Amino acid sequence: MNLAAFAGPVINAVNPTHPIVWKASTGYTVDEDGKQVPSYATPVTLTGQIQPMQFRDLQQIDSLNLQGTRRKVYLFGIKDAIVRSLSKGGDLLIDDQGVTWLVAMVIEQWSNEWCSVAVTLQTDT
Repeated sequence: MNLAAFAGPVINAVNPTHPIVWKASTGYTVDEDGKQVPSYATPVTLTGQIQPMQFRDLQQIDSLNLQGTRRKVYLFGIKDAIVRSLSKGGDLLIDDQGVTWLVAMVIEQWSNEWCSVAVTLQTDT
C-alpha cells in the first residue's frame, strides 16, 4: 500500500514538496598539493520536503555528535547515508534555494517508496 499517495495531498497543502538534488559521493581524488578533493556521481533530482527536526529525531541522532543547523528531509525513493563498511558517506543535498546540506543519517525507510534523512547545513561549499 502506498501511504504517500493517500497522505501526500494533505501534507502538500501545508508543506509542499520541492525538487531536491542528490549528489552521491564517489570518494575523493588528490590534487597537486596532496589535498583530498571530494568527487560525486552525476546529480539526481528527487522530490522531497525539508522540515525542522522534532525532539524524537534529535534524540535519535544525538550519538552522532552533529553540530550546526540540522533538518529532516523526506524523500521519495530510498537512499543511503553513511555506511562505513561499504565506504559510503558524504552525500550532499541541494534544495530548491541552492542551499547545500550534508546527509548524516537515514532516520526512516519505508519499503522502496520513501525515506527520511538527517542533514546538516554546509556553509563552506
